[in-house]
Amino acid sequence: MSKIRILPEIVSNKIAAGEVVERPASVIKELVENALDAESTRIVIEVEGGGRRTIRVSDNGGGMDRDDALLALERYATSKIASDTDLFSIRTLGFRGEALPSIAAVSRLTIVTREKQADAGTEIRVSGGKIEHVAETGAPPGTMVTVENLFFNTPARRKFMKSVATEMGHIADSIAGIALGHPEVYFRLVHDGRALKSWPAAVDRLDRVAAVLGAGLRGYLYPVARQADCGAVSGWVSDPKQFRSTSRGVFVFVNGRHVRDRVVQHALLAGYRQRLVKGQYPVATLFIGIPHDQVDVNVHPTKNEVRFAQQHLIHGLVQAAVSETLECLNRPQWGRTEEPRPAFLRKDPCIAENREISYGAEGPRRGAETANGRAHEPPGQEGGEGRAAQAPYGAGRGRDDFAQNGTGRTLPGRPRQTAPQAVDGRLPEQAALWEKTGFGGLRLIGQLHNSYVLCESEGGLVLVDQHAAHERILYERLRRRSERLKTEAQRLLVPETIELSFHEAVVLERLMAEFDAFGLEIEPFGTNTFVVRSVPAMLAGRDIATLVREIVETLAAEGFGDGPEAPLDASLKLIACHGAIRAHQALSDRQIRELLSGLDACENPSNCPHGRPTWLRWSIRELEKSFKR
Repeated sequence: MSKIRILPEIVSNKIAAGEVVERPASVIKELVENALDAESTRIVIEVEGGGRRTIRVSDNGGGMDRDDALLALERYATSKIASDTDLFSIRTLGFRGEALPSIAAVSRLTIVTREKQADAGTEIRVSGGKIEHVAETGAPPGTMVTVENLFFNTPARRKFMKSVATEMGHIADSIAGIALGHPEVYFRLVHDGRALKSWPAAVDRLDRVAAVLGAGLRGYLYPVARQADCGAVSGWVSDPKQFRSTSRGVFVFVNGRHVRDRVVQHALLAGYRQRLVKGQYPVATLFIGIPHDQVDVNVHPTKNEVRFAQQHLIHGLVQAAVSETLECLNRPQWGRTEEPRPAFLRKDPCIAENREISYGAEGPRRGAETANGRAHEPPGQEGGEGRAAQAPYGAGRGRDDFAQNGTGRTLPGRPRQTAPQAVDGRLPEQAALWEKTGFGGLRLIGQLHNSYVLCESEGGLVLVDQHAAHERILYERLRRRSERLKTEAQRLLVPETIELSFHEAVVLERLMAEFDAFGLEIEPFGTNTFVVRSVPAMLAGRDIATLVREIVETLAAEGFGDGPEAPLDASLKLIACHGAIRAHQALSDRQIRELLSGLDACENPSNCPHGRPTWLRWSIRELEKSFKR
């Protein structure tokens, strides 16, 4: 008797359902994405019992006729791809042709649908994958899909469903993520007859971001916008002070598709490098637009993950965009006028007055004429390739253009969005703002507990952490590895020997040449023994053996990941920390002035190399409010 057999269709459908339908939120995601592909502008999601009893998704999209509605319930039936080449240039949110039959295989499903021009609609009822009823019915234009008794015929799967509150949490998160990516669509979520969320259609994308993430966060969100040959990115990132303990506040969209992507998340955190301490995550909403044939969205059954053809370029694009925006926050404005954020950072990154960019088969088309008839120079002629922040999302209308919903269509009545133009890598008004900043211009009040420097600005009180500030100054000086550092190095009268383990010795040998560049001269002295002959002036009098051991122990434990510069960078952070002014150390006025001037020379004066803030500020308004004035 043969051991190999063809599974019955009902069993294979249940297996497919297990891949696509993980929980009620999975069902809703698939149905909502189908509604968006149907060009809906209004989507209502009704849930009962956390999705166990009923899920209903209603839309006002294009709808289907009787034949198409029946075909939609067949495996691998879809209107979204026609050939194998289409699989490598997906322009829709759904495409696999498995969602509806998979859902129908593990539930009691009803479809009521009507095309706009049709006189009557079609109703289809399916139970456990078997069609039980097909008839004409009265219905508004669009489609309504009702899913009842999810997993009724797969009790093993049903018993693993969580509590109503847990399942509703997943549903709400899923809808929130989709709503962020489609501000032009009205969304409404109802549970057990009570409206939980309602997001009206928004012209300004930031209105939808604030509605989903919270209005209180709006004043702490800063726009990012950058374009390069590989694609473009826009969106908003939070002030480093507005951090979260998990990455749940990070939303990434690729051509309109809400995804979880490690490459983009790593690039985002790299952009925040030295602005957040370990274990902190920003709040961010990033919209990435790239040619459809440069991203594979078919790498996961639930379409939650993507794979980029040029991952390193996308990583560099996102990191550069985030870094450029955050650099604008490093130079505080000490004026009396209180602005929640600098003027050039209050602009919508998706709205510009004079530039559009779109993607065709040959890549970005630049210099396109705008609505006013003027042609603009390519970004490379304005200050370097990839430097200008252009229209990153949904700006074009060509065959391969990516539109706002990631479908490749410019939908009627939906706002097209472009990005603010940058000159020489800076957003407008940035240069003028930086001229008004400076720690050296603060009026010195004194020290608090010999640890914090108190200063007065026109707008309030500024507190500087002397250790964190000096650590930042020393770190950047070490990063430059100037000849001055080497000439200032002090040779030890009695060279200090250090004995390490075999693994630690290998780590130190890889870094000796780099250390020598800034005056830390270390040589092998036996099997696993090394001798320190000179140290940078900043480390004079410090316990150099302890420092070297801390460096090699840290790198031996964490490894040499994140590129060749990472080990050296980690080493420089520790060296700067050991060489910096300590807390509880009295400073003269001259030393404090040198410290403040040193901050002005830093690229990132607002954070120490480990991400802690170097200064805090209380405005006059905040002080008066605290004193009830």
